[in-house]
Amino acid sequence: MSRALPKYNKRRVVFIGGAAAVVLSGAVIAGSALAGTPDKSSTAQSARTLADTGTISCPDVKSQLPAVPASAQAEVDRNLALLDTQIAEANKRLVDTVGQGGANFVQNAILGPLKDKRTSTIDRIAIAIGRQGTKPTGLDSLATCALSTGGTDVGGTETGGTDTGATDTATPSATASATDAAGGTDTTTAAGTISCPDVKSQLPAVPASAQAEVDRNLALLDTQIAEANKRLVDTVGQGGANFVQNAILGPLKDKRTSTIDRIAIAIGRQGTKPSGLDSLAACTLTK
Repeated sequence: MSRALPKYNKRRVVFIGGAAAVVLSGAVIAGSALAGTPDKSSTAQSARTLADTGTISCPDVKSQLPAVPASAQAEVDRNLALLDTQIAEANKRLVDTVGQGGANFVQNAILGPLKDKRTSTIDRIAIAIGRQGTKPTGLDSLATCALSTGGTDVGGTETGGTDTGATDTATPSATASATDAAGGTDTTTAAGTISCPDVKSQLPAVPASAQAEVDRNLALLDTQIAEANKRLVDTVGQGGANFVQNAILGPLKDKRTSTIDRIAIAIGRQGTKPSGLDSLAACTLTK
């Protein structure tokens, strides 16, 4: 009896030790597997971000330009680089604002403002080339960008009004609603009032040959404000804290900058081009 007991204890120790080793090995293997597996929530977040944002793609401007005079090359190159910067900033904003706003947030807060910025920049390129050569036409059609998600383009048409260059005409009803009895440019709405500096009163004497073009662009400034005020009402409650600035006031400033620049150029063709008018482009929201 005393001899059998040690053998039994020895077998039991071996059995228990073996079982413990199996359990420990399983734990180590499971731990290794878990350590090498990416966090599911992190993976899902990454996939959601890539799927939800997409990529903003814009027509190439450089390839559509005519021969650029040497004297304009530096200015043209600077503005071409600015176009690339604008796209990069828009794509970054696309990622940073995933999930914000309503169904039209990307169009109103990113694609729309981007189009306005590109319109102004492309217009400066055309003007620079035109100073020493023939000003290219039709480049405004390259301003509109689109959001590509999974191979599908979304957007490309700005809502809330467009500024298509010097050939734009003002809508009488819109102009009337934007101009008060004193000749100002304030429109009061339930959502607040967009107020812009008066440009006409800051102009020098306008040459007779430029009067029609100047008047047309002054009327366009009023139209832009009326459209911005309408958009202010139509989008009440949309977006975050900076929605009005990013989706309405920012694009309005870009449109006004381009229009005011055309006014200055028109005057400068037959006289001294006025300077400092760009300071009149920024508008404010008063509630």
